[in-house]
Amino acid sequence: MKKFWKWKNKTIKNKDNEPILERTLFLNGTIAEESWYDDDVTPKLFEQELMADKSDVTIWINSPGGDCVAAAQIYNMLMNYKGNITVKIDGIAASAASVIAMAGSKVLMSPVSMLMIHNPSTIAAGDKAEFQKAMAMLSEVKESIINAYEIKTGLARVKLAHLMDEESWMNANKAVELGFADGILKRNAESAALDQPDVSVMYSKAAVTNSFFTKVTEKCRIKTEPIIQERSVEECMKQLNLLKDHI
Repeated sequence: MKKFWKWKNKTIKNKDNEPILERTLFLNGTIAEESWYDDDVTPKLFEQELMADKSDVTIWINSPGGDCVAAAQIYNMLMNYKGNITVKIDGIAASAASVIAMAGSKVLMSPVSMLMIHNPSTIAAGDKAEFQKAMAMLSEVKESIINAYEIKTGLARVKLAHLMDEESWMNANKAVELGFADGILKRNAESAALDQPDVSVMYSKAAVTNSFFTKVTEKCRIKTEPIIQERSVEECMKQLNLLKDHI
């Protein structure tokens, strides 16, 4: 089992100088590379770790999405959690990850982060009846996803369905405008000193620049002609003589 989440807990003092547990959950990368459908182990492990304490939880999300079944279960677990859930998007919350983000009682986005919503997809094979079943299933999955978006944003279902049809990418300002987020993260001493796990992608000018140019280079790689080695006149004459002998 490959965990896509990581907990960081530490004891701090509240405003009354009383010790409290500060719980931070990092969701990085693909949400469940293997489906949680028919998986009795992984969802229970996540739930056990979540419910290990009743303190408020801060969730940092940087994920392109993943398994919609896992996203739905995590969303439900977070919605049922007794403490406050603050979601902070520091990179991207796309597809299934955007559904999880909707469970936050407060959703905050980095000014350079993105949120993306789109229609669910699947792979189907078989006759006409099988494809019709797949289409009906995707329609129901979409409606269930809209439920989460509707609860958070208050937008009309028709509007949300249209945004999903268009595969909508939202920067922080747009997400706040539409109700998917409640505010934009501001730099402060506490967030700057946040102890992030190695797998988390926090923004730095060098890291983002390097990542950007690496991806652009891969997309725009130019095929070069093979390098022709230089030859002396004597070597060329020898090759010509050999050719004459075989003509």
